[in-house]
Amino acid sequence: MVFSLTQLLSLGFGYLAILFLIAYITEQGYIPAKIIRHPVTYVLSIGVYVSAWAIYGSVGFAYQYGYNFLTYYLGLSGAFLLAPIVLAPILRLSQTYQLGSLADLFAYRYRSQWAGSLVTIVMLMGVMPLLALQIQAVADSVQILNQGTTPSTFAFVFVVFMILFAILFGARHFTAREKHEGLVVAMAFESLVKLISIAIVAWFCVYEVFGSYGELEAWLQERPQALELLYAPLHQGPWRSLILAFFAAAVVMPHVYHMAFTENLNPRALITATWGVPLYLFLFAFAVPLILWAALKVKVPTDPEYFTLGLAIATNSPKLAIAVFLAGLSAASGIMIVTTLALAAMVQNHLVLPLYQPSAKRNIYTWLLWTRRILIATILTISFLFYQALDGAHDLSELGLLAFVATLQFVPGLLGVVFWPGANRKGFIAGLTMGFIIWLLGMLLPVLASVEGLGLGIFDLGFSPSVDNWQAPSMMATLLNSIIFVLVSLMTKQSPEEKAAAATCTVDNLRSPYRWEIAANSVKDFITQLSKPLGSTTAKREIELALNELAMSMEETRPSSLRRLRDQVETNLSGLLGPSVAQEIIDEYLPYKSHGEQIGTEDINFIENRLEDYRDRLTGLAAELDNMRRFHRQTLHDLPMGVCSLGHDNEILGWNRAIENLTGISANNVIGSKINFIDEPWHQLLIDFVGDDTIQHQHKEIEINGSPRWISLHKAAVDLNSEQKAKHSTTPLPGQGGLVVVIEDVTEIQLLEAKLTHSERLASIGRLAAGVAHEIGNPITGIDCLAQEMRSESDDKAVSEVADQILGQTRRVSRIVQSLMSFSRSGNHSQEVFEPVDITYCVQEAIDLVLLAANAKELNFENRCSHQLYVLGDPQRLMQIFINLLTNARDASVLGDLIYVTDSCTDQTVNIHVIDHGNGIPEDVQEKIFEPFVTTKDPGKGTGLGLALVYSIVKDHYGHIEITSPLEPNTKEFHSQAVDICADVTGTTGNIGTKVTIALPRCYPDKHDNEA
Repeated sequence: MVFSLTQLLSLGFGYLAILFLIAYITEQGYIPAKIIRHPVTYVLSIGVYVSAWAIYGSVGFAYQYGYNFLTYYLGLSGAFLLAPIVLAPILRLSQTYQLGSLADLFAYRYRSQWAGSLVTIVMLMGVMPLLALQIQAVADSVQILNQGTTPSTFAFVFVVFMILFAILFGARHFTAREKHEGLVVAMAFESLVKLISIAIVAWFCVYEVFGSYGELEAWLQERPQALELLYAPLHQGPWRSLILAFFAAAVVMPHVYHMAFTENLNPRALITATWGVPLYLFLFAFAVPLILWAALKVKVPTDPEYFTLGLAIATNSPKLAIAVFLAGLSAASGIMIVTTLALAAMVQNHLVLPLYQPSAKRNIYTWLLWTRRILIATILTISFLFYQALDGAHDLSELGLLAFVATLQFVPGLLGVVFWPGANRKGFIAGLTMGFIIWLLGMLLPVLASVEGLGLGIFDLGFSPSVDNWQAPSMMATLLNSIIFVLVSLMTKQSPEEKAAAATCTVDNLRSPYRWEIAANSVKDFITQLSKPLGSTTAKREIELALNELAMSMEETRPSSLRRLRDQVETNLSGLLGPSVAQEIIDEYLPYKSHGEQIGTEDINFIENRLEDYRDRLTGLAAELDNMRRFHRQTLHDLPMGVCSLGHDNEILGWNRAIENLTGISANNVIGSKINFIDEPWHQLLIDFVGDDTIQHQHKEIEINGSPRWISLHKAAVDLNSEQKAKHSTTPLPGQGGLVVVIEDVTEIQLLEAKLTHSERLASIGRLAAGVAHEIGNPITGIDCLAQEMRSESDDKAVSEVADQILGQTRRVSRIVQSLMSFSRSGNHSQEVFEPVDITYCVQEAIDLVLLAANAKELNFENRCSHQLYVLGDPQRLMQIFINLLTNARDASVLGDLIYVTDSCTDQTVNIHVIDHGNGIPEDVQEKIFEPFVTTKDPGKGTGLGLALVYSIVKDHYGHIEITSPLEPNTKEFHSQAVDICADVTGTTGNIGTKVTIALPRCYPDKHDNEA
């Protein structure tokens, strides 16, 4: 069975064309997002780990080293089984800070461009054997299917196709930070093809080669050496070391890192991957012994590494051969495309950009795109040259081990990223350099020494990186790497940037950024500064992207928001240019003010937001502490007094609900800004108070919306050191905390004090008026006597008329004086005695007193009460009721209005109605009109105590009071309420403004006297 070269090229090109078509229609939106982001798609995309070695080399590995082949599958499976501990922190870091590769991760954690560059160099050299393995597997499989084709020829064609498809798959966007949905779906499809192909091969082995599963068992019982072939090497083999190498592959191998973290479209899919990836790898591992036993039965003539393909040839099965060939091509192409994309981004960010950055006048996006394309072509070309140099001298297992041991050197540094905050860049660089040198001298150069023409014979130590002798150099490299890494880290100090990055990377750590002040004061300043290294177009686009991600506007000026914007821009540039170059640009063009001398404090609001995000993850003591924090925060937020927390730089850190209501400024609009950015009158008020030496200001008057208000201010320093506490200072040291300003609205208290003062003044005037009235009585009596004498002694009619007029006026003055005297004695009822009171007389006296006011002369008061109605009570206090009600009616009326007092009765009750024609009382005020200090009058014209006093007196007289307001005319309610009102009531204003009804117990004077 022989396939022509045309057939093989057609199969290969057709398959790759299908991959490109799948990627294309995905990015065009023809495949639903729920499929693209489905956890199964994510699990299948990680199947890129299954390389050509899994299709071909694993069978040969099992033939030589038995069940040790399982380490290839168990290592990665173990990593994903422990994903919440091992992989989830890496995923969080890579997506939060756009760390697209392992070099980005190390450069970010250790804050070192040298760390990123060293990782890139080691990765580039370490992965070359893995890429050469894929090329060799595809080329050898073509030679097996077509004996007339030289492997190097098809290898060259294959590499050219890989260059084209790698560029089409992963280098079509301007920036590498964008997700390649087409690549994810294409790799998932490839993994599905590999799985289906290997399932076909397993089915063929059981049911075509052996006939059934039972016959397979019978064959194994007859040939125990077939089982011994798998078991014997396991007792001697270094399976523990192999599992460690493949376990680390989940993070350190560039293709797995790229698909698991960089291209992760759904972070929650990692939960499914904890069992999905092990299941996927188990299906492949299950097929390997079946293929091996089937190949032994049919006596496949090929090398054990290609038993899978040789089985199809030995059984003369073209369909099986095509399935195996496509599986191998799929595995090789997938790993080459993804690995090359990852390596190209690493080389660009950590080798090219540190040496050369494009001018700001150029379009940086286009430059990055073409640079990445050139790097893809260069890396694949170098891998082809490496394959050519080896010339098939080493099998697939040796090349695979060579690559995995190289990447194993990243494990100590990776542990420092996630689990050891004390690790530093010096220890990492020193340890990785030592491990790399040992790998280079002990493994790579001996392999290359066997290649003729390279002139490396001096390194020919007779060593081959097989399972038999790979342990010594690999374990030595890893051990020395770890020891040096730990020792150097312990003996040297971390930089402040490293400490901050280490705190960020630690598992379940809540990042606590510092509140350093940025030199730029606005978003426009950000664009201006970043235009210098990036160009105006790129700078504006990056700033707009960051603003959209943070939901901010171009007009943002708050320091806290600008700090968040700075961090987001650095994160975005990290995905574009790498973390080291991004940090360098940000530190140079968007620096902090006096960064070296400035003492930063933690950003409280950022920590609060992160704690809210972590709330569901907290348990035990952490959850209890969080509940306590939330309780105290809510208590502070709900305090009836305004609380404003300030940092040492006068940045507003807290703004509770009471101060929101007082100032009308929302917390969302003010937190994070300086106090000099808020509106007047609070701007100058807070600045003066914070800068003042006094700790409180009492009853300070300010004007808000044209109305005067009075507030009291208090302040206290927080987080002071012991020296400050001893001095009771109110000014905190820089970086040690800030101030808490408490603002209390005392406007109501101030108005209450003014009202009480006014009431006391009125009471004094009342007492004085009573004394004056008493003194007026004597001259009035004299005038009355003289008038009587003048009238009796003169017969002149004109003199008699004048005397009568004088007597009438003196009687009027006497009645007024008597009313004033009576009213002045009211209120002293500690030993009051109730007596029958004539309602008509009491109302008339009240009207006479109210008419003394100047504005009452313009109104018409009418007393329409019956003369036979009596109530039992204190006449002076009852008169006080009517004076207050008539005064309110007078204040609510206008010139010419009529004010009525009428009554109605039953056998037990007297109802007195005071009616005016004003505008009435609003409904929302009626419910609380009897409360003290509630008034509808303008400020300064009423105390709000009158109706409260009326209510109290009515209750003391065992009565009740009711207010109806307003009553529209010509309605049933109007006629029922105003049945006793004369017809001309509705003739003045057309409506009744307010009707106050007082119901008091009725009494009968004769009966009362008899009982007394």
